[in-house]
Amino acid sequence: MPRLAIRTAKSFWTGFRIMLILIVILGIAYPLLVLGVGQLAFPGQANGSLVRAADGSVAGSSLIGQRFETVDGSPLPQYFQPRPSVAGGGYDPMASGGSNLGPESPELIAQISDRLAEVAAFNGVSESEVPVDAVTASGSGLDPHISVEYARLQVPRVAEARGLSVDAVSAAVSAATVGRDLGILGEPRVNVVELNLALDGLK
Repeated sequence: MPRLAIRTAKSFWTGFRIMLILIVILGIAYPLLVLGVGQLAFPGQANGSLVRAADGSVAGSSLIGQRFETVDGSPLPQYFQPRPSVAGGGYDPMASGGSNLGPESPELIAQISDRLAEVAAFNGVSESEVPVDAVTASGSGLDPHISVEYARLQVPRVAEARGLSVDAVSAAVSAATVGRDLGILGEPRVNVVELNLALDGLK
């Protein structure tokens, strides 16, 4: 066999063995290691940060918002309402993203004006009392959080619809409020999915 062919064969088998070793390390061992560490150290996050109803059934994820409305799209008064979403018609994780409409877009201005009137009427307040996040979508379109101000705005309506005291619903809001990240980043916020589940669990 010519020397060139021998060298070519040796190079091929050397490369093939290296490829097999890398497949085992990077394609099998490493993913299994990351999976194991995730399941042991962060089981909730590794499995989608699922939240469960009182009966144990999966009610959603604490990372993805959802709508609380009737079949025809009317918001349910007994539930805290999330901020608007433009992700595939409403919190579709496969269609995450914003509207890409600029602040001077006539379409966006019209949307915000309509939302402002709807939120104010639904909660029985004036339009000047409605916070910004009640009428604007998040960048991802999936954010399950609302501002503390928007949550407090909804307390009287939810309390009346559920037959609960304002103090009881306010306490649920306080319990669901998350502080600033690392104590300095962002603003305090309320996870609407977890808050509504907590209210459903109240007797």
